[in-house]
Amino acid sequence: MIDIEENPQPIGQLCLQLQAMPRDTNAEGAIYSGWLVSQMDLAAAMLARRATRGRVATVSMDSMAFMVPVNVGDCLSVYGNVTDRGRSSLTIKIEVWKPSHEDEDELCKVTDGSIVLVAIDERGRTRSINP
Repeated sequence: MIDIEENPQPIGQLCLQLQAMPRDTNAEGAIYSGWLVSQMDLAAAMLARRATRGRVATVSMDSMAFMVPVNVGDCLSVYGNVTDRGRSSLTIKIEVWKPSHEDEDELCKVTDGSIVLVAIDERGRTRSINP
């Protein structure tokens, strides 16, 4: 039996994969946290758009902490999972993972956070989510 603590795995569906490029990093080669937050928001919006079958807008994001550094060239996988559904909103848990430097087959969790998005109509007003 595999101990989940020794072999953690992403939860949710793969929403986005990308590589950290020099333009996304500081002079020391580590990514800007704001860049990663924007990628997490993009992944959540893509998942929410599919789930609501229409336009969405981000309302809030909870705190996040970096568990491992992300450097130039690191390949990131962003996973999303709908954790709550309201009349017009979705809460999506986003996790960012990358391959371990020691073992490319092993994944390391970079960060996670929950993002709340609301479904909007063509005028930018809140709309109900169809079941």
